[in-house]
Amino acid sequence: MGVTIYYTTIIASTKIDKIQNQIFNLLEGNHIPFKLVDVSTDKAFMENLRQKLGDPNALPPQIFNGDQYCGDFDAFFNAVENGSWRAFFKLDPTQNQK
Repeated sequence: MGVTIYYTTIIASTKIDKIQNQIFNLLEGNHIPFKLVDVSTDKAFMENLRQKLGDPNALPPQIFNGDQYCGDFDAFFNAVENGSWRAFFKLDPTQNQK
């Protein structure tokens, strides 16, 4: 199914903007297709995200691969620091690495 990022275009701080861009840049730089779901465009998107996570206070960005939850930005950041970002995104290890 592929990577889906629940994010927002209504950004209250530059920190969130930078966080989201780090995720986008890593995926784009490695030619990994992903789908964006802007939770700020429809309240139902945010409700769906929170229901999937079982957390009524969850905030974007949140990352999934298909129906599997990958994590939030903190988990993403830790995976990048540890060199395990491909596993974080639950990518097929036999897929070509660029």
